[in-house]
Amino acid sequence: MKLLIVLHHRFELWQAPQWFAGQLRREFPHLEVVPLRDYERLNEEIADADIAISWSLRGEQIRAARKLKWIHSTATAVHALMSDELRASDIVVTNARDVHGPVVAEHALALAFALAKRIPQCVHYQQQRHWAQQELWHAGKRPRELNGATMTIVGLGGIGRPLAAMAKSIGMRVAAVREHPQRGGETADQVYGLDGLDRALGAADFVVLAVPVTPATYRLMDARRLACLKPDAYLINVGRGVLIDEEALIRALQAGSFGGAALDVTAEEPLSPESPLWEMDNVLITPHIAGLTEKMWERHYETFTRNLRHFLKGEPLLWVVDKEKGY
Repeated sequence: MKLLIVLHHRFELWQAPQWFAGQLRREFPHLEVVPLRDYERLNEEIADADIAISWSLRGEQIRAARKLKWIHSTATAVHALMSDELRASDIVVTNARDVHGPVVAEHALALAFALAKRIPQCVHYQQQRHWAQQELWHAGKRPRELNGATMTIVGLGGIGRPLAAMAKSIGMRVAAVREHPQRGGETADQVYGLDGLDRALGAADFVVLAVPVTPATYRLMDARRLACLKPDAYLINVGRGVLIDEEALIRALQAGSFGGAALDVTAEEPLSPESPLWEMDNVLITPHIAGLTEKMWERHYETFTRNLRHFLKGEPLLWVVDKEKGY
């Protein structure tokens, strides 16, 4: 049985470390493990692979994969995999929602704290060696409490569920927006469907986008939805940049129509140096680091090998993606 690992990316953390393949070979000696550092031999190697670890395969590669039964994505979002060929196939797709979700949730909460406590502005004054107590208090947006504030979480999946629990633990009121509100949310005070999104946005002090990219969520936050936000509300995006109409976001931020934004993701990455977002004092940018942690690959190994044992025993896999829905 052959396992193909192809995770080429300019950022080294998104590539599997050398020990990953070696440890798989030691623990599963009957498995042929083939790691690729680029896509040059991919069509050749995937032809007889039974399992692939990858977050990006094209339709032509799915067609070439005569034996492929399972693709595991080391990302949570799988839209880069979802070709017509893959949707039409019997190949099972799983993702790493339990690896990244809790860590990204921590980052989202950290961004909420940073915005509420005016941390970016404090850093600005620190760089000027200025004790800006008066300025920070008399500014239009004063430091505020999270306890008692309302957080609306759009998407109650691998990120949204742990984030809701964290927010509740510090006394926040949590509203959740999900595709199937009837499933509820044990950690949310109120659950809306997408048809209730405008109402949930209008009630929020903090809005966190943590929903998958689908046709229904592409540019979900357009000009009309951004206008639903309260004047002192903050928008936090730890999902994908295309969840927001970025031009509409820039116009709304320039107009000061809501409190500000914290963006870990942007429509194009890296964000262009020419983007007005860089210089806005009501924007906090982190460079897609919400899921980064020194323990990431250890957690990847633990979750993948757990599923691998299920696969080898013919048991149902965990964290299966609905290929029609795309998440």
